[in-house]
Amino acid sequence: MAAMGRIGWTLSAISIAIAVAGGMVFLSYSNDIDRARSAVANGARVANTAAGPIEYAERGEGTPLLSIHGAGGGWDQGLTNVADLVGRGFRVIAPSRFGYLGTPIPADASPSAQADAHVALLSKLEINKTVVVGVSAGARSAIELALRHPDKVSALVLIVPGTYAPESPVMLEGSRGSAFAFWLVNAGADFAWCATEKIAPSVLIRFLGVPPELVEAAPAQDRNRVMAIIRGVEPLSRRFPGINMDSAPDLHRLPLEKIAAPTLVVSAQDDLFNTLPAAIFAARSSPGAKLVVYDTGGHLLVGQGGKVKKVVSDFLAQTGTMQPFGSGAGTSVRPKAPAPTVSLTRS
Repeated sequence: MAAMGRIGWTLSAISIAIAVAGGMVFLSYSNDIDRARSAVANGARVANTAAGPIEYAERGEGTPLLSIHGAGGGWDQGLTNVADLVGRGFRVIAPSRFGYLGTPIPADASPSAQADAHVALLSKLEINKTVVVGVSAGARSAIELALRHPDKVSALVLIVPGTYAPESPVMLEGSRGSAFAFWLVNAGADFAWCATEKIAPSVLIRFLGVPPELVEAAPAQDRNRVMAIIRGVEPLSRRFPGINMDSAPDLHRLPLEKIAAPTLVVSAQDDLFNTLPAAIFAARSSPGAKLVVYDTGGHLLVGQGGKVKKVVSDFLAQTGTMQPFGSGAGTSVRPKAPAPTVSLTRS
């Protein structure tokens, strides 16, 4: 009987501990989700364009730069992406793509229609020509924009592009943890996403295309950046219609040889979304494009931030859109030529 009593006491203690931990997670979730909802409700505006309502945000002054976010994003991710890539001297326009935050999904939500919507926003803002930066799934409409409206694009930058490759397509990382995270996306489960962030962040890190062991070994600054990106997906329920579209793309070969803008393509060999074949294909198919590939970094290019910023800044300087970044020797950017410039960066 005494043993039974001890077992009962232990089970009760465990139950209490679980309840307390659950209550703490829920309290943290309540505070976090309130902040996230407030942030996305107050940082942007909606333009009524010829393509319908488009939510967007602007920062800075200078050369126009259209920042097209990836999966799980919105205007807020668009601003963050460019802040990591370029310095001052740009008027950054960051739209929410179809299905993200305040931009609805139209009848035609294809990358080509999204590209036309980008141009409609630029026209509304009286911008004639812009640098275009497309990250991950955002590279799809960035390429379409360069093809369909070449007069609008002064330079094209594709970062870990989630685009077409003939033999090795971009795909969702296939672990059971990523399958669980994708279920969260489909459920629009704000609380489950937040709880997983607190309890098992490695699941979400892998879902974002980064080997968790890479983040564990990274400096604190890089670890904090990755966790900020994970938190930046909140509120998930405001983004999952767009994520679902991005996760099942109808990718096909485009006439990349017709891209007229100077083009830079960046990827990593260990990107769990397998963007490297698409990056190589895009660079080889676009006249004179520059390709930079890192050994490590995953889909978020963890640990490569300073190098990527220099490569992008030097490329834009070569196109005449900004001054070179920093000083000393760096990766050169060649003018348009029949074949791509390829840089394999060891790290």
